[in-house]
Amino acid sequence: MSEILAIVFSAILGFGGAGLGLYFGKDIWNKKVVRSSGGSTKEEKEEVATKAKEILVGAKDEALRIKRDAENVAEKIRLSVSESEKTLEQRAGRLDRRERDLELKEKRVEEVEQQVKRKLVEIDEAKAKQVEKLEKISGITKEEAKKVVLDVVEHRLGSDIGRRIREAEDKIRRESDEKAKEILVEAMQSVSTDYVPEYTISKIKLPDEEMKGRIIGKEGRNIRAFEEITGVNLEMDAETPNEVRISCFDPVRREIAKVSLERLIADGRIQPARIEEIVKRTQSEIEKLMYKEGENLTHRFGVYNLPKEIISLLGRYKYRFSYGQNMVEHTIEETQMGVKIASELGVDPYVVKVACLLHDIGKVLTNEEGSHIELGESILKKYSLSPAIVRAVAEHHKDKPSSVEGVIVQIADSISGARPGARYSDFEDYVKRMKDLEDAALSFKGVGKAFAISAGREVRVIVKPDEVMDDEVDKLAFDIARKIEKEQTYPGTVKVLVVRELRASDVAK
Repeated sequence: MSEILAIVFSAILGFGGAGLGLYFGKDIWNKKVVRSSGGSTKEEKEEVATKAKEILVGAKDEALRIKRDAENVAEKIRLSVSESEKTLEQRAGRLDRRERDLELKEKRVEEVEQQVKRKLVEIDEAKAKQVEKLEKISGITKEEAKKVVLDVVEHRLGSDIGRRIREAEDKIRRESDEKAKEILVEAMQSVSTDYVPEYTISKIKLPDEEMKGRIIGKEGRNIRAFEEITGVNLEMDAETPNEVRISCFDPVRREIAKVSLERLIADGRIQPARIEEIVKRTQSEIEKLMYKEGENLTHRFGVYNLPKEIISLLGRYKYRFSYGQNMVEHTIEETQMGVKIASELGVDPYVVKVACLLHDIGKVLTNEEGSHIELGESILKKYSLSPAIVRAVAEHHKDKPSSVEGVIVQIADSISGARPGARYSDFEDYVKRMKDLEDAALSFKGVGKAFAISAGREVRVIVKPDEVMDDEVDKLAFDIARKIEKEQTYPGTVKVLVVRELRASDVAK
């Protein structure tokens, strides 16, 4: 249709062009006649008249041609419209026929539905009559007859049913065992990691031999102040002139001492006052670092709603070890396995995930009495965690946990801790022995700090100068040594060193 309209428009424009040509031809003729009236020759007039006639004849021919084209286009339009009208009429006829067919089919469907309903009613009535006749003939009801048949069948097939039940139970047991093995193997394979055991010594490289002397200080005052403030033991020997070893069973103390000593070496100003300042600042930064580590651990598994106090305790995993196994690595490994097993069994993975993260939270509460199970359960109840999570944490070392989540946490913990190379069994006993030595010293009045150093061969005790006088220091050292002798078992000897340092300060105004 758009092509037809274009042809009509072009024809109209062509016709208009011819009329304009005719008009301008006449205009040219008039102008030439006007110019020739001023003295043109007869031949020029005739030539102009001839050209004018030729223009008029051409214009008429062009107008006739345009008219014919326009009539042809109009005829084509009429034919196209006529064909479109016929097509629409045919479509309308087909639609009417389809509508009538659909109406007929709907009526037939309704009739069939009514027939089916009538048949169903007739069948139910016939069935009820047959049942009634059978009950009259047999003298028992339908339910009684069903019970008789079932009793007979059960009696005849009793042994066969029992055998099949036993076979089904055996099959289910075998399949469940195989499925359990597959789940555990897949869980262990998906989280298998390399493990490097952690021990109790950190090393620091020194820039030169002179730095070792500056660390020791005049008459050993710097190294003595550093060891008293940090609770670690600095070891230097001639075999490694450019190296200092930091020894301590407590990883947090060892890390604080390591970072502090590195900063003192970089700063160059090593003196007791500066050592105390750097150590305090480092302790504060290590606390922030541990909190960040706790956040990273929870966010790794998509747990975002734990209390800040719990997150801070989780961050201590970074510097804590269980039988030589770093608690961050152990927790990550156990949580991955626990979530995998829970997903395979269709158990709520969130409860298992949080319980795995927090199952050893009691181990970082070193200043409180009780097992890590009791301490963990207590701290989780204190911050109102879900009872399902608390129960799973509290039961992860029981023989028979009361919940499925507790069983999964127990299995994941056992796999992570018991796999070859995961733990160094003597380390836990060593840490406990160091802690017992410190606790023995701290149990006496006036003791401010106590540090077990040199692998337990020495206990360094810092007393409060306002509570313990100089003449009481010897007696205190004797009492601590006798307490250790009576209550503890240790190889070799343990030296008890009691330090009383009196500081006086004032401010110039």
